[in-house]
Amino acid sequence: MASTQPDHDHREEDDAPAAEDEDTGAQVAPVVKLEEVIVATGEENEDPVYDEKAKLYRFDKDGNQWKERGAGTVKLLKHKESGKIRLVMRQSKTLKICANHLVLPGMSVQEHAGNEKSCVWHATDFADGELKDELFCIRFASIDNCKKFMETFQDIAESQKREEENKEATTAADALNKLSVKDKKADEKAAEDRPVAGKEETNTDAEKKTETPAPST
Repeated sequence: MASTQPDHDHREEDDAPAAEDEDTGAQVAPVVKLEEVIVATGEENEDPVYDEKAKLYRFDKDGNQWKERGAGTVKLLKHKESGKIRLVMRQSKTLKICANHLVLPGMSVQEHAGNEKSCVWHATDFADGELKDELFCIRFASIDNCKKFMETFQDIAESQKREEENKEATTAADALNKLSVKDKKADEKAAEDRPVAGKEETNTDAEKKTETPAPST
């Protein structure tokens, strides 16, 4: 006769909690050891003057339209030794360079017509590995960010112009100074070579005194 009582023994076994994994204290060494790799960006000798997220466009003359270059962080970097400042922008995901040029004296940036968050400027760019004349347009998230970029860019261009003018003035002054020194030395040499009248007369008198008088007959 089959039993009608529940199988408590099996249920208790099923309901019993699983045994916890024991900590043996063993340490497993990683199969591959990863070493820290230092990636050079080319910006190690430069100090950031400005950086902000934006989207960059370039004007395609053949298609007569604006084409997107990428979205990322635009930077203005000052070289620690030369003092020159360049604009660099990389795409945020791929880090591909989409703009790379010096901010030169006489450059200007203007607000893009009809959009206060955007501005445009001309530059000789080297992002593609060769110098190209480009017309850039950059768009920021806010009007304030765009104005700050324009002010910083313009201040740098004007300061570069003043430095260039000062260098030219210094070079011209040095050249004039060298010419003045040469003229002075030439005058001194001419004065040394010029015969002194008083000295010649003195020598002549001395010669006359030393002459032996002719005997009288």
